[in-house]
Amino acid sequence: MDFGWSELLVIGIVALIVVGPKDLPGMFRQFGKFTAKLRRMARDFQRAMEDAADEAGVKETASNLKKMTSAKEMGLDAVKDAAKGWDPTKPSAKAKTAGPETAKLSEERAAQAKKIHDYTAKKTQERLDAEKAAAAAAAEAAEAPTPAAEATEPKPGETT
Repeated sequence: MDFGWSELLVIGIVALIVVGPKDLPGMFRQFGKFTAKLRRMARDFQRAMEDAADEAGVKETASNLKKMTSAKEMGLDAVKDAAKGWDPTKPSAKAKTAGPETAKLSEERAAQAKKIHDYTAKKTQERLDAEKAAAAAAAEAAEAPTPAAEATEPKPGETT
C-alpha cells in the first residue's frame, strides 16, 4: 500500500488525538517493528516458495516450454525465409530441373494459380466498386429533399 503525504498527515493527527503526545513516539516505534517483522515474514515466505518451485523443477519446465514454443527453436524462421521467395503463379526452378513432365505440370499449375489470382482480384474489385456506387447512391438520396418537403415550401412569388 502506498500512502501519500496527506494520508500520512491525517493518520498522524488522528493518532495524536487518540493516543496522546506522550505515548505517540512509542506507538510509532512499535508500529515500525511490526511492519519490519511483517516484511521479513513475507520475504521468508517468498524464498520458501521459490525454493519449493526450484525443487519441483518449475523453472526448468518453464524454460523448456519457452524453448518448445520459440519460433527459432521450432525452425519456423527457416519456413518464413523459404516462403518469402515463393510465388504460386511461377513454376519453381527445382521443378524445371526435375524433368520435362514435372516442369510441364509445374507450369500448368502456375498458370492455373495465376488465373485464380486474377479472377479473385477482378471479382474483389467489382465488389468494391459496387459498394462504392451503393454508398454514393445512399449519400445522394440522403441529400436530396423529400417530395413532402418540396410541397410544403412556398415557391417564389407564391403566398400561403
